[in-house]
Amino acid sequence: MNPLSDATPKLSQAELAKLLREFMPADSVLTEIESQRPFECDGLAIYTEIPLVVALPETVEQVQQIMKVCHQHHFPVVARGAGTGLSAGALPNKHGVLLSLSKLKNILEIDPLARTARLQPGVRNLAISEAAEPYGLYYAPDPSSQIACSIGGNIAENAGGVHCLKYGLTVHNVLALELITVEGDRLQIGGSRLDSSGPDLLAVLNGSEGLLGVVTEITVKLLPRPEQVEVIMAGFDNIDQAGNAVSEVIAAGIIPGGLEMMDKLAIQAAEAFAHAGYPVDAEALLLCEVDGTTAEIEHNIATISTLFKKLGATSIQVSENADDRARMWKGRKSAFPAIGRISADYYCMDGTIPRSKIAEVLQKIHALATRHELRVANVFHAGDGNLHPLILFDSSVAGEIERAEILGGEILVACVESGGSITGEHGVGLEKIAQMHDQFSTAELTQFHALKAAFDPLGQLNPGKGIPVLKNCQEYRSLSPLGSSHSHHVHNHG
Repeated sequence: MNPLSDATPKLSQAELAKLLREFMPADSVLTEIESQRPFECDGLAIYTEIPLVVALPETVEQVQQIMKVCHQHHFPVVARGAGTGLSAGALPNKHGVLLSLSKLKNILEIDPLARTARLQPGVRNLAISEAAEPYGLYYAPDPSSQIACSIGGNIAENAGGVHCLKYGLTVHNVLALELITVEGDRLQIGGSRLDSSGPDLLAVLNGSEGLLGVVTEITVKLLPRPEQVEVIMAGFDNIDQAGNAVSEVIAAGIIPGGLEMMDKLAIQAAEAFAHAGYPVDAEALLLCEVDGTTAEIEHNIATISTLFKKLGATSIQVSENADDRARMWKGRKSAFPAIGRISADYYCMDGTIPRSKIAEVLQKIHALATRHELRVANVFHAGDGNLHPLILFDSSVAGEIERAEILGGEILVACVESGGSITGEHGVGLEKIAQMHDQFSTAELTQFHALKAAFDPLGQLNPGKGIPVLKNCQEYRSLSPLGSSHSHHVHNHG
C-alpha cells in the first residue's frame, strides 16, 4: 500500500502555488500546462504526465522550503535533473511537484591539490572535465549523454559510461553529498577524507533514483589525464569471437580504459551517420581504449592485437593521433541518434550480464526479437557487461509498441537468468518495475521498502518508482511495463 493514499493533499493547485511563491519568484512556479510541457517526460519519451506544479528553485534554501511545504501538506515530489534518463524515473506525478534542479548549476570549487570538484547538481557531466582541464585533471564517468546530463542525475542513476570498466561508476567517484531530506533538513554525507565512521550512506544514495532525498551538492574525485591514450578497433565476422575477445583481454591482465562492442546493425547505422571508418561488413565491432605511459601503451596494444588476431579478427586499426581516436569514438558516441535515422521509433534497454555470457545472451536476444518480429541493434559497454539493446519499432503500426515493451521485458529476464541484473546505469524508474520481481525475492523487496521508509515514511519522494509496491507479480504484468495510468505518447526518433 502507498502511505500517501492515507495522506491526500488538502490544498488546491492555486493554494500550493501561492505558498511556493512566498519564497520563490512567481515565474519559477509553473502551473500552466504549456509551460509545464517541457517537463512531462524524461528521455523515455513514449510516456508523459503533466505535474500539478513545476518548481524551479535557484538556491538550496529554496529547495529546503519546497520540501517543507510539500511534506507539511502531503504533496509528492519528483526531483529532476537534465531529463536525459531512460527509465521514466523523472516522470512527474500528476498530484505533486516536479522539482527541477536545473538552475543549481554552479561549479563551486576545483581543488587541484586534493583532486576534487565541488558542484551543484545541475552541472553537466562534461562541464566538470572542461573546468578541470587547465589543471591536467578530468572526471572519469562519461555516459553517452555527458554533453547534456547533469551530475545530480548521474548520482540518481549511478551512471557509468565508456570508462567505468577501469575507473568505476559514479558511486566510485563521489566523496560527499549534501542531501535535503523529505522534511527539508540539510545533511552532509561523506567528506573529503578517505573514510568516515558509520554506515556507508554514500553507497545507499548513489543510484537511489530520488527515492531517499534531494541532492543539492556533490564532491567528486578528479583524475590526472593519462600520459597517452590509444584506441584499437577490431571487426569480427561473428558475435562469439568478439565476445570471447572481451573475456580474453581481461584474462590477459589488461584493464582497458574502455571496451565497447557493437553488432552489425549498430555498426552500419553508426557508420552511415558518423563516417567513423567502421567495417560495415563485420558482424561485431570492438573498440578498446588503453591509457597510461608510452611503454604501457605499446605493450598493451601489441598484446591486444595478437589476441584479436588469434580469435579471428577480420580487421584491426590502431589510432595514430587524437583526431584518429576521436573519429573512432564518434561512431560509438553517436550510436543512439544513428539508430534514430533507420527506425521511426526505438526503445533503449539497459541490463548487465557476466562477460562470459555475452555471446549466449546476444543470441538469445536475436531469437526473442525474431519471435516478436522486431529488429534489435546492440550497443554496449562490453568490458563490464552492460548491454544497451535498442529495440526498433514503428508506433504507427498497430501492436508494435506493445511488442517492443514485451520484448524489452523478456530481454531483462534473460539478463537475470544469465547471472546479471535488470539495470546497469539507467535505473529502474517505472520502466523496469515489473522485472524487479524477477531479480529480487519478496524478503529482499521488503528490506528495500524498510530502507525507503527510514528516509521517507509517507512515501512522498518519487512515489511508485524503483521499488514495486504491489505484492502480486502478476498484477504488474497485467500492466504495460510503465503502468497504465500514464499518458502513452510516442516519441519519433526519425
